[in-house]
Amino acid sequence: MSVKLLVIDDDSAVTDLLSLLLKSNGFEVAATNNSTEGLGIIRDISPDVVILDLMMPEMDGWQICKAVREFSQVPIIILS
Repeated sequence: MSVKLLVIDDDSAVTDLLSLLLKSNGFEVAATNNSTEGLGIIRDISPDVVILDLMMPEMDGWQICKAVREFSQVPIIILS
């Protein structure tokens, strides 16, 4: 069973690179450059780990963490 990761970062170069590297190491990866969309993806796919940028438009990483903790205890790795 592969580990499902979600990468949320507003910089598409970061999400593209992380997705490529993580997939090549056997992880199942979903990625988004939109914080609000990221919350929806967390609800939909229930990832095993979230890799999250702090500095983003709309909702910053801290706001996303707070919102996620209202419905999930998924581990969150902050990438900043």
